Amino acid sequence: MFASVSSFTLSGIDAVPVEVEVHLAAKGLPRMFMVGLPDIAVKEARRRVEAAISNSEYPNYLHPMIVNLAPAHLRKEGSLLDLAIALGILAAGGWLSRKPLREHAVAGELALDGGVRPVRGGLAMSQKAEQMGKRGIILPLANAAEAALCPGIGVIGVSCLREAVDYLEGRITAPELPAGSSDEDGEAPACISEVKGQGHAKRAMEVAAAGGHNLLMLGPPGSGKTMLARRLCGILPPLTPSEALDVTRIMSVAGNLNGCGALISERPFRMPHHSISQAGMTGGGTPLPRPGEMTLAHQGVLFLDELPEFRRDALESLRQPLENGWVTISRAMTPVRFPCSTMLIAAMNPCPCGYWGDRARVCTCSPGRLHNYREKITGPLLDRFDIMVEVPRLQASELSEERCGEPSSAIQARVVAARDRQARRLDGRCNARMRPGEAARFCRLDAEMSGFLARAMEAMHLTARGYERCLRIARTIADLDGRDGVRLADLAEAVQYRAPIGAFTEL
Repeated sequence: MFASVSSFTLSGIDAVPVEVEVHLAAKGLPRMFMVGLPDIAVKEARRRVEAAISNSEYPNYLHPMIVNLAPAHLRKEGSLLDLAIALGILAAGGWLSRKPLREHAVAGELALDGGVRPVRGGLAMSQKAEQMGKRGIILPLANAAEAALCPGIGVIGVSCLREAVDYLEGRITAPELPAGSSDEDGEAPACISEVKGQGHAKRAMEVAAAGGHNLLMLGPPGSGKTMLARRLCGILPPLTPSEALDVTRIMSVAGNLNGCGALISERPFRMPHHSISQAGMTGGGTPLPRPGEMTLAHQGVLFLDELPEFRRDALESLRQPLENGWVTISRAMTPVRFPCSTMLIAAMNPCPCGYWGDRARVCTCSPGRLHNYREKITGPLLDRFDIMVEVPRLQASELSEERCGEPSSAIQARVVAARDRQARRLDGRCNARMRPGEAARFCRLDAEMSGFLARAMEAMHLTARGYERCLRIARTIADLDGRDGVRLADLAEAVQYRAPIGAFTEL
C-alpha cells in the first residue's frame, strides 16, 4: 500500500518541492519510521498526525509505516508537512483516492483535534505549485488569501483534515476564500513638509531617493535625523507589481503578514535596535536560515539609528550585500541566498556627547574619546555611503516658521521621473546599481570637469569607489533635472556630498 503527496519545505524565500511518500506494510509492529533528513519539528509530526487522524474519525492503522521525504539529501524543517503526511496515510490505506491527490500540492500544520493551522510561506508555495503544473494547492484557510495572489493556480483553503479529504473526494466544492485585509488600512506615510528647515538635508534625501543611493546623516541630538529618515519612503517611487509580489513573498516566508492577504503596496521601512546580532541583520539560524533585516527591507529602507552603537560584526556584514544586492549564507548542506536590494540610511551623532561642531553647545569629549567613537565606523563601511550630509541644530526662528515646506508628493513626482529615465537607460536598474564601467559611459566628462574631479579626489583622498560614486550621484542630479548630459554644477554638488566623509576620516 503506497501513496505519494506533493508538498514543500522552505529554503530562503523560496519553496522547495518535497515528495511525501507513504508505505504501509502488511505485517509488523505499529510504528512510523520517518526518513529523508527531517528536523525535530518534522519528526514530531508522527504524534500530531496520529491524533488528528483519530479525532477526525478515521481509523488508526496498526501496521508499520515508512514515510520518506524526497529528495533525501535536502533537510526538511517545520510543521508544514503535517497535512501532506496525513493525507498520504489515508490514501495509502484506501480512505482517499490517489488521482486527485496527485493533481494538488498540500501544506499545513495539524492540530491534535484535526484542525489545520497556518504556516509560513503560503505565497511562495502557491507560486512553486504553479511552476510544477499542479491544478491546485491545499493550504490552511488562514494562508489561502495570500496564496491566491498567485493567479495561475487554484487555492483551496481548509480548516480541518476532514474538509481536505471531502474536497479531494468531490463531496464538497472549494471553500470560498476569505477576503484579505489590505495593508493600506495602516497609517499613511508621514509628509516631509512636517520637517522644519533642513533644506540641504532634504535635497540630499531627494537625490538619494532618485538614484537609490545610501545616505548617512551626521548631526547633534534632536536635529531631525530620525524624522527625516521616517519620511523617506513617502518620496520613493511606488512599488511595481513585481516588486510588491517579491516583498509580500518575503514577508510571508518570514511570517510577518499577520493574516493580511492583500498584496503589500508600501515600501518596507525597517529600523532594528542597535543590539541586533549579525544573524539578525543579514539572516541566519539553524537548521535552515531565516531572512534578516536586510532582506525584510528589500525594495525599501533599512534605517540604522545611532550607527556607532551597533555591533561591529553586524555592521561589517553589510558591506558585501550592499554591493551586490544579495546575502549568501553558506551551510554545509544548504547554502541559501536572500535578496536585499535596499537603501541603507544611517544616522549618528558627531561625537559621544553629541555636540562636536554644534553652534550652541560646547563638545566635552576628549580627542581620544572622539577618536574611539568614530573608529567604530570603519573606512570600508563608510565608503559604502554614497551621500553624507550634516544635519545641524535648528534655530528657534526655523522651528516657529509657519510656512510648510514642499510636500512629499511633489518630491516623489520628480523622483519617479528620474527613476523612469534610469530604468530606460539601465534596463530597469537605478543609478546606484550601475555596473562597472557604466558610470563613465553615462556620465561623460569634459576636460574642465575631469580636472575638477581629479583635484577633488586628491584633496579629499577619495578612493576609486568614491570617485565612481561621485559620477553616479552627478548622473542622478542630472536625471532629476531631466537632462541627458552632466554639467560641472552637478559634479560639484555630488562632490560636496562626499566631502564630510573625508573630514570624518581625518579626525
